[in-house]
Amino acid sequence: MEKLFHTRDACVKTLIAIAKGRKEIVVLEADLAKSSKMVWFKETYPERFFQMGIAEQNEFAVAAGMALSGLLPVVSTYSVFASMKACEQVRTYIAYPNLHVIIAVSHGGVTPGNDGATHQAIEDLGIMRSIPNMIIVVPADAVATEKLLKSAINKKGPIYLRLTRDPLPIIYNENIVFKIGKAIKCKDGNDATIIATGDMVYWGLKAAKELEDDGLNIRVLDMHTIKPIDKNSIIKAAKETKAILTIEDHNIYGGLGSAVAEVLSQEYPIPLKIMGIPDVFTESGSYLSLLDKYGLGKERIKEKIKELIKKK
Repeated sequence: MEKLFHTRDACVKTLIAIAKGRKEIVVLEADLAKSSKMVWFKETYPERFFQMGIAEQNEFAVAAGMALSGLLPVVSTYSVFASMKACEQVRTYIAYPNLHVIIAVSHGGVTPGNDGATHQAIEDLGIMRSIPNMIIVVPADAVATEKLLKSAINKKGPIYLRLTRDPLPIIYNENIVFKIGKAIKCKDGNDATIIATGDMVYWGLKAAKELEDDGLNIRVLDMHTIKPIDKNSIIKAAKETKAILTIEDHNIYGGLGSAVAEVLSQEYPIPLKIMGIPDVFTESGSYLSLLDKYGLGKERIKEKIKELIKKK
């Protein structure tokens, strides 16, 4: 049986360990500490935890001030609130002066499930990707979360770290090396390439492995950094496999698929299919049922790859 771990749990545990030797790290929360698990940080470092209440705009403005004073703020809330309720503060007070603030958000994509459209962030990557200076990182499992958070701590500028609500299967072993801006090749192949991000990496990888039974050898790239995107890996995959399918737990507009399309259209045009939420407001339901409803299930991925290969 596959092991399941929460990326938000991994984020907080890693942050607590790093903060022991990094006294400048502080956490700001918007009345969601139990849900985001940042309550663990509060219990460990109460003097470095700031509960801002249901006031995300104020939370992000305060984080900007803390960054200017030499602290390293980690701002926590749901992804839908960080990208929408506090969008102006993120843009003007954090990204414009290029401050080192880590925006560590949980409940990305449709993983909030039964909370419905108001809490399911399917537009956040597009919003954040359009803001200059913003770095966007979407880990695929708990191991990737730990590694990428450590990199984010040591990087400069604003970083949007998108996590999930539901636990995800472990894909990587502890020896894997991650670099922000450099994709991970999870599986090699020459018939086509799946480029996925976040929770969809697992489903893309699972579909690719099952397609081997049909004689298809599919490459799988974990594009954990949406911005800056790894152009070299995209172009290499395009030249070597001649067809690319992108998969994301996000609206088909503005996210991973759009970023890959921008690269291919300018550098090496080939058949491309973008899989994601089909530009609708999502409904309430379990995470897995929502993936199936909006065409992101494993079987649908396999169908799309076969259709794409025919266009080569």
